[in-house]
Amino acid sequence: MIIHAYDEDYLAGAQNVLGHAVDFAVMTLNIDPDKFGDAFVVSSISKQFANGNPKYVAGMNGCEIARFVLDDVNIAYGEKEDVMYLDKSPEYWSGWALAYYQWYSGRSFTEILSAVNLSKIIAMYSPYHEMDIMQFVDKMNEIMLEAYPMVRLRARREACGYSQSQLARESEVPLRQIQMFEQRQRDINKTAAATLLRLSRTLHCRMEDLMELNS
Repeated sequence: MIIHAYDEDYLAGAQNVLGHAVDFAVMTLNIDPDKFGDAFVVSSISKQFANGNPKYVAGMNGCEIARFVLDDVNIAYGEKEDVMYLDKSPEYWSGWALAYYQWYSGRSFTEILSAVNLSKIIAMYSPYHEMDIMQFVDKMNEIMLEAYPMVRLRARREACGYSQSQLARESEVPLRQIQMFEQRQRDINKTAAATLLRLSRTLHCRMEDLMELNS
């Protein structure tokens, strides 16, 4: 079971917008890519973009998004005209690919960019821009698994202060099943939606927050 971040109808627009935002911020406004990436994840727009809010993924262009982010976190930049080139730069590709990966994985931009910053994604332009996007997804999954080796169920359980037994009792999900999820002996992505729902309600999160990366 794959739960994407938002409806696929908005995906192409979101990729284009974030691609132009990164390109404009870095190439036109001369903002360091990692400084812009850090600004993006702490800005008020990040969660809205991640959830596919049409106001941001379809209602604004990349230059507007870049300025919104920089203004939101009080980063100064020079006055420049809006520029969105037809020739796609590595910077544009990095935003385009990042938007796809966030949509595909359902992870937050904060979680993603904490594991692999924007400059590293830009450096992946060659050879990944010539490949199918799923090869980029596979590479990102490898990086994310190295950065976050603990399964998401366990990380969320421990953050909420539950033992495995307590979680089993509160969620009415068998203890052995929880243990098998956390030991990667059973794929939580393939479990029944009702099981995921009980766990997510007990842990006060979304079902997709408990799902693992798809390899």
